[in-house]
Amino acid sequence: MTDVEAAARRFIADVWNARQEESAYELVAEECPGLGGTGPEATLAWHRERRAAFPDLRYKIVDVVAAGERVAVHWRAAGTHVGQFGPVPPTGQVVSYSGATFLRFDAAGRIVEVWSCNELFQLLQQLGVEMLPPAVVSGPGA
Repeated sequence: MTDVEAAARRFIADVWNARQEESAYELVAEECPGLGGTGPEATLAWHRERRAAFPDLRYKIVDVVAAGERVAVHWRAAGTHVGQFGPVPPTGQVVSYSGATFLRFDAAGRIVEVWSCNELFQLLQQLGVEMLPPAVVSGPGA
């Protein structure tokens, strides 16, 4: 079996940071879910979208835990918001946030599952997005 920790570190170094898209075709299995589909191209679509908003985005690995076919990566990211990010127009603001990404590998050492959680609210606050709780509707029929 492939060293899954080394493969996870390579995924972040090559695909996330160095934009070496060809590495995604080596590291990501065809059945791995991504943005709007599966496989390396769907994984790259998510990264291309994020890079359009933050072209200088860089990830630093804080910690890695690997066990069997699974790897958890705690990371920090920083970049400058110069492109559209969802509904948020470019602000020129430098942001820094952290998160964790969980990867599952197949027997051939290819990524078959990726899911991440990150400090999206912190990121949005740094971009100046005002977050209000939903309005409470009361009265008849509510």
